Order: sequence, then C-alpha cells, then structure tokens
Amino acid sequence: MPDASPGKWHLAHTTWFFETLLLQAHAPGYRARDARWAALFNSYYESLGPRHPRPQRGLLSRPTLDQVWAYREQVDAAVQDFMVKADEARWQAAIATLELGLQHEQQHQELMLTDMLHAFSLNPLQPACTTAAGPALRPDGAATPQRWLSLDGGAVQVGHDGRGFGFDNEQPRHTQWLAPYALATRLVNNADFAEFMADGGYRRPALWLADGWAEAQAQGWQAPAYWLPISPGTPGTRSACGLGGFEQFTLQGLQPLDAAAPVCHLSGYEAAAYAAWAGARLPTEFEWEHAALQHPAALGQLQGSVWQWTASAYAPYPGFRPLPGPAGEYNGKFMVNQLVLRGSSFATPAGHARLSYRNFFAPAARWQFSGLRLAHDGAGPA
Repeated sequence: MPDASPGKWHLAHTTWFFETLLLQAHAPGYRARDARWAALFNSYYESLGPRHPRPQRGLLSRPTLDQVWAYREQVDAAVQDFMVKADEARWQAAIATLELGLQHEQQHQELMLTDMLHAFSLNPLQPACTTAAGPALRPDGAATPQRWLSLDGGAVQVGHDGRGFGFDNEQPRHTQWLAPYALATRLVNNADFAEFMADGGYRRPALWLADGWAEAQAQGWQAPAYWLPISPGTPGTRSACGLGGFEQFTLQGLQPLDAAAPVCHLSGYEAAAYAAWAGARLPTEFEWEHAALQHPAALGQLQGSVWQWTASAYAPYPGFRPLPGPAGEYNGKFMVNQLVLRGSSFATPAGHARLSYRNFFAPAARWQFSGLRLAHDGAGPA
C-alpha cells in the first residue's frame, strides 16, 4: 500500500538521516557515498531536495540489500569516527542531531515491523514473518473486569518535563484544564470488540463519525485489520475463543484470537465507533497523560501493548517551536488531519516511549499496532 515501505528502504533511510543531517552538516570533509541516493532515501524533507515517490519505494530493486548494508557500515564507522575526533564546539553543535537520529531509528524499527506485517498479509500463503518467540500480542491483564478510575481534573501540567530526550512536539510543558472524568483501567480486548461486531457495530451508522462511516463502507470493513474468517472445514483452524469465527494474521503468521488480548489494528474511526457503542468515548491525550502520571499503578497496559487512540487532534502545544534547520520538518508540518495516539506497543523498542510521547496517524490508518482505552465524563458508569 502507499503508506508502507520495504525493509530495505527503512535501513537505507535511517542511514541517510545520519549521513545527511549529522555527517554532512558537522563532519569536516565528509562526502556522501553516492549523491544520487539522496533522492531515493529522503522521506519528506523538502529543504533537502527531491524525493522518489513514496508509493513507488517497493520498486527500488537497486541499490541491492548488500549495498545498503555496506552503506550502513560506512556511515556507522564515520559517525563513530566523528564522535571520537570532534572538538568540544563541534560536538556540542551536533549532539542533539545525533540523539534525534537514534530516536528516529527506533521509530523505524517499529515501522519496519508494521510494514513487514502488511506485506506478508498480502501473500496468499499467509507466511510468518518470524517463527521465533518475538513480538506478540499478550493479554497483560486484559482479562480483568473493566473498571473505572475517577479523576477530579482541574488545571494540570502536561508535556515533556525537560528530563532526558523529548521530541519537539511534546513541548513546551504547559497547563491544560480538565473537567472531572474517568478512564478505564484496562484496554478494550478482543472479546469486548467481538461483542460490538456481533451487535451490528459495523452496520449501525449512528455509532460512526461521518467520515468513518464513509471509509468503512468504501473499504468494506467488517472486523479489525488482519482478522480473517475461518474457512469452514479447514483442518487445524479453530479459534481458541470462538470470536465470531475469526483468526488473526500476526508476525507469527495466522494465529487463534486470544479473547483477553488487547484488540489491535483498529482505525481511529473504529475506536470511536466502539466507544460510542459502549456508552463511553475516547479520552483526550491530556486526560490520558494526566491519569498515567497520577495513577500509573492503577492503569493496566499503559505502555508495551498497543498504541491507544485518543480524541485529540494532532496540533501544536501553546508556544511550540519547531527545531531549526531541516529537522524542523520532523514533526510540525504534520500537525493537520491527524489524531494523537498515546502509550506504545509491544513492537516499540524498550526505553523509546514516554508518558508525554505523541504518536500520530490519520484516523483511517489500521496497519499500526493500535487499539483503545475508554473514557467517560464525570465519575464513570455506576
């Protein structure tokens, strides 16, 4: 699909990032391995020149994978050499870009898995991306009863507090006013979502945002992405929990649906429709962050399960300023037509996410490891 990129492109793009924004900008005398590759592996930086169209990245049979690995080795060596030899002034000028590059590569480690899962899902053989005990959806408390944590709201502080790394879109820390609200103590799981489906959730336009209903009808959505109907009479394909006759395509291939595992691969539209069906709503990103900061022990699956859709439009915080230079295109220019997701997923590299982290996708996106947590006005249902 146009939004997904091949693994080889991710490897080359993250290398290009270090070569272009760090080495060419700060390392004296550094020359690009091949100046022609800039147009191939530039993602969206208008200030850095033209780019190969994103939907056509899968057509790039050259450079070969071996050439890309050699490129990475060369750039890694050059970065290490720069770190050793740079004087204090040059090092201080470059250190923020170096850290941004490391965080950027961690983002692409997760994106590689989401994109590879999508590519494998299109293969009629339904192959596993990995047979090892790697990333997988785990229940992690999702089988516990749904409870509500009530919060008084008021004037609360949100945003990155300045300790350690934070992206520019997490800043500055500022005050938000919250009305009293309640947040669910766990994520919505597969069994919960199967009830929505069985109750005609995909056939009831009153539950859906107008754009969401139009998208669901145009795409023929009847279940979350990668939920596949079990073919009658197919041996060895009985759902472990009887969730409407569906199985789930995962990085480990086709697997039975786990009733207690968090529902995954939902669009923002599906998340909002489920919340409406449940008599609740999606939390704002500020409600999510405030609750997570104040009561982390009371909220299960805050991080490391699935990204959690919020009702918040991806917009700049009061006083936001993009980074100087090309890095200013990293986040700020996407602050339109997107929704914020909070937390992290099982595929997020360890240590990468924070409670102030703002992931963002268009509300129709389903290929990310995304689910939801419910919110409610006031103290929540009795």
